[in-house]
Amino acid sequence: MARPDARDEPIPGLLRAARGAYSAAINRRLGAEGIDDLPRNGPFVLGSLARWSASLADVIEGLGVTKQAASQLIDMLVLRGYLTREVNAEDRRRMTIELTDRGRAAASAVRAAIEDVDAELATMVTTAELDGLRSGLAALARLKGRPDVEP
Repeated sequence: MARPDARDEPIPGLLRAARGAYSAAINRRLGAEGIDDLPRNGPFVLGSLARWSASLADVIEGLGVTKQAASQLIDMLVLRGYLTREVNAEDRRRMTIELTDRGRAAASAVRAAIEDVDAELATMVTTAELDGLRSGLAALARLKGRPDVEP
């Protein structure tokens, strides 16, 4: 049976079908570079720290997980040599998290995989369509944070 035109597909179905494009490319790139022990959500953490120098609080918020789950993920990334964690010299109640050389290499591999998918996607749709996709996804993300929208 032929798939219906994308304009006829419900957006949740399209999001479900599309969500694996980036993660599959990231996993392939990491595997090709011998990085096979990065935990789930690890690429997001490393990428956030590398690309935006995000704070730990921003990373936790972006993950959408509990503080305990985020702390366990950070612990695992430290144990596996992707991050260092030290007491903040200016505020001893806070921790400073930084990428190690291994963490920077993994973040670079993640970024390259994302750029590969972006480049391939740009050959499949027009610039206007790609801009519309980004705008639509950003608007959808804003809806998620509205208190009047049921989860």
